[in-house]
Amino acid sequence: MAAAGAPDGMEEPGMDTEAETEAPARSLNCVEAEAAAGAAAEDSCAARGSLQPAPAQPPGDPAAQASVSNGEDAGGGAGRELVDLKIIWNKTKHDVKFPLDSTGSELKQKIHSITGLPPAMQKVMYKGLVPEDKTLREIKVTSGAKIMVVGSTINDVLAVNTPKDAAQQDAKAEENKKEPLCRQKQHRKVLDKGKPEDVMPSVKGAQERLPAVPLSGMYNKSGGKVRLTFKLEQDQLWIGTKERTEKLPMGSIKNVVSEPIEGHEDYHMMAFQLGPTEASYYWVYWVPTQYVDAIKDTVLGKWQYF
Repeated sequence: MAAAGAPDGMEEPGMDTEAETEAPARSLNCVEAEAAAGAAAEDSCAARGSLQPAPAQPPGDPAAQASVSNGEDAGGGAGRELVDLKIIWNKTKHDVKFPLDSTGSELKQKIHSITGLPPAMQKVMYKGLVPEDKTLREIKVTSGAKIMVVGSTINDVLAVNTPKDAAQQDAKAEENKKEPLCRQKQHRKVLDKGKPEDVMPSVKGAQERLPAVPLSGMYNKSGGKVRLTFKLEQDQLWIGTKERTEKLPMGSIKNVVSEPIEGHEDYHMMAFQLGPTEASYYWVYWVPTQYVDAIKDTVLGKWQYF
């Protein structure tokens, strides 16, 4: 007996008709087409917009300045170690932060920007003269260090040196009219005492820098012992005797004269002019000849040009 089949014209459950698997595409009407095109355009714009760079921050926006260092001193660079310095010039102190790995030459430029003192006319001292080619770290500068600066501006040099030059010329003219200084009565009474026992050794015909120790073993005009100490960091000449020490600003000394001592040409007699006339001369006897030029250059400020 044959199984009962499905009625004609009907399909068994679970089977898809060909019409259902391949439904014919329906044409879009005008309204639907326009809506679809608009949605596609929006998707495209959104995709493009996600690739655009973020707008730049305005110049005054704090976020744009967040990476700018606000603690660097002029002359310092980002990430450079700074050290606190006290720069002292002309009795004025300047507190400065400066890179520890900067050279002495760069420090001179910084001093120039603060004081107006040209680098070529500066003497910068920290435990001695600061080398231009070495860094502050190499010469072991520490935080809070005092940096002494000696020197004069061009205007100061012109104002001070012009009278000195005139005084030198007048002094030379007067010397030419007179007999040698060492023969004059006022000097003979000191020179006749002879050479001091502790006089410093002399080197005839030589020129040397000032020694690190005071010049000693000399007489003054009263025949007392005298020593000369050159305090370059303070721009002063100290004239010391047994009784007291006179501290003279080098800028106040108007002239320096000297003359070899007859019979002892390897020593000089020397005078520092402290006022407008010869009566203001402070005389020193038995100065070793090798230091005479260095004394004149230091006191009269010629070192400032080197």
